[in-house]
Amino acid sequence: MPEALPPGISIASFSEGYRKYFEVVPATTDDLKWHHYHLRHEVYARELGWEPCRPDEIETDDYDRHSLHCLVRAVASHRFVGGARLVLPDQRQPDRPLPFEVACGGVLDRAAIGKLDRGRVAEISQLAVVARYRRRPGEADRAFAIDDDFGIAPRIRLPYLTLGLFLALVALARTRGIGTLFMLTEPELARRFAHLGIEAMPIGASIDRHGECVPSMMNIDGILAGMVSYVQPFFDTITDDIERALRSPA
Repeated sequence: MPEALPPGISIASFSEGYRKYFEVVPATTDDLKWHHYHLRHEVYARELGWEPCRPDEIETDDYDRHSLHCLVRAVASHRFVGGARLVLPDQRQPDRPLPFEVACGGVLDRAAIGKLDRGRVAEISQLAVVARYRRRPGEADRAFAIDDDFGIAPRIRLPYLTLGLFLALVALARTRGIGTLFMLTEPELARRFAHLGIEAMPIGASIDRHGECVPSMMNIDGILAGMVSYVQPFFDTITDDIERALRSPA
């Protein structure tokens, strides 16, 4: 069940707090994409050891060729502190499986996804936040923070980073006419999102992907209709940032 705002936090401060500390930056140029690949290398290779360290210090794969990329920058330091991507259908190979379909294989409920228009689906993946913003008990071995204390200072994490990245990709997906999103979701993250009115429908059994992950499906119209009242202005703020950046790419 969606939760009310914690004491002392208003709808305005929830949204304005993000703008005070962070900004969403769509990675629309080769230079910004490099920063996303470099951040992924920092988190996945250097910090977590999930991937081998590379001399060029970037982590990338063939799905990046047909993905939209997004970064979060800390206002105070002007450094990128988080990133994620939205994997779109491959126009060269329209029937090519998305990453979660490859990872999950036979555990997927194919009936749940088989009738969808493949041209209007996408997958959220490669969500990563640098270590400084996920150093709490239980977060050291995760690529992103899962936290719902809604703290304003001195260090802000969820919802401003994890949720902010997620909503940024929802906003980007809308610009491409995407109707359905897929995501390999940690059960705890799914619970936290559900408290914010964002429901992820499981579409298969869990797999071990550096911890338990469940293939999940979300309808974008459902996300927008279901989000709690204090998340809506936060989403509107992020959408404004996205649209402004797309009109005037960095």
